[in-house]
Amino acid sequence: EGTSEQSSPRALTYHLGLLKAKLAKYRAQLLEPSKSSAAKGEGFDVMKSGDARVALIGFPSVGKSTFLSLMTSTASEAASYEFTTLTCIPGVIEYKGANIQLLDLPGIIEGAAQGKGRGRQVIAVARTADVVIMMLDATKGEVQRALLEKELESVGIRLNKSKPNIYFKPKKGGGISFNSTVTLTQCSEKLVQLILHEYKIFNAEVLFREDCSPDEFIDVIVGNRVYMPCLYVYNKIDQISMEEVDRLARRPHSVVISCGMKLNLDYLLEKLWEYLALTCIYTKKRGQRPDFTDAIILRKGASVEHVCHRIHRSLASQFKYALVWGTSTKYSPQRVGLTHMMEHEDVIQIVKK
Repeated sequence: EGTSEQSSPRALTYHLGLLKAKLAKYRAQLLEPSKSSAAKGEGFDVMKSGDARVALIGFPSVGKSTFLSLMTSTASEAASYEFTTLTCIPGVIEYKGANIQLLDLPGIIEGAAQGKGRGRQVIAVARTADVVIMMLDATKGEVQRALLEKELESVGIRLNKSKPNIYFKPKKGGGISFNSTVTLTQCSEKLVQLILHEYKIFNAEVLFREDCSPDEFIDVIVGNRVYMPCLYVYNKIDQISMEEVDRLARRPHSVVISCGMKLNLDYLLEKLWEYLALTCIYTKKRGQRPDFTDAIILRKGASVEHVCHRIHRSLASQFKYALVWGTSTKYSPQRVGLTHMMEHEDVIQIVKK
């Protein structure tokens, strides 16, 4: 029975968990040193303009450039060979009064994570986006999708996942205190300790609030992971069968389009808007009706203070209180302070000192 420890599945889980921790650590080191040494690339560090930023990624010649020129007023240099777009071309989509910045990131080739090509800068820009649109060729979508997901995973971008619900706090002393509010099937206290030791952490408080995997726990320790929504957009659906179109369209987070035939692009915009989850705020002056023509567009979770800054940079310092009508208040209008959280389509009137 107990001839070798190695053969049991428990031992294998430990072994893998530890191996993953080591891998994650080395990968992080690979990506780090780029700060000082790398020369600045032209056309990268794109100014964050507009109300939201969408990163467009995909293999060369899946139709990203065509998509960009259809959606925005930008003409991207399209060509049908590998790795054409070398700098990052921002285009702007105007939709529902918002300016959505669309970044065509160079076809991420495999190995971008290892710093090949312009990989590193591409990734740095991708991490600042609010939503990722992954353009896939409907005729070879699955292969491309798996490769790109792996690519983004390896640089700490997690698609359509929420942050693991683990409380983790390094301490000065007292060893490792480990608790969980749920039954854990993938991690054990021993494995958690081994992983922490790998990161030279010997004193910490750990509380699992959901049944997470070793990988997710590592994400929490590393702490620089980006969790972002992703829309998988299958282009060239005019080249596949109806059954296949139907199958792709029913997959979660997926939209099917054809740039060549301009099919379903309006639905894609609707989905994109939904995934961006932006908040439109209307302003009103005292004794006047709200101005519904000019919305202030903010990210989800914006406060009254954010609204003030958008109207005028000195407004927050002269702020006395605001009146808000809408779903964020208990009754309308409600008097609120700077920290009040605004919701979609609220109306605000700001009263100065």
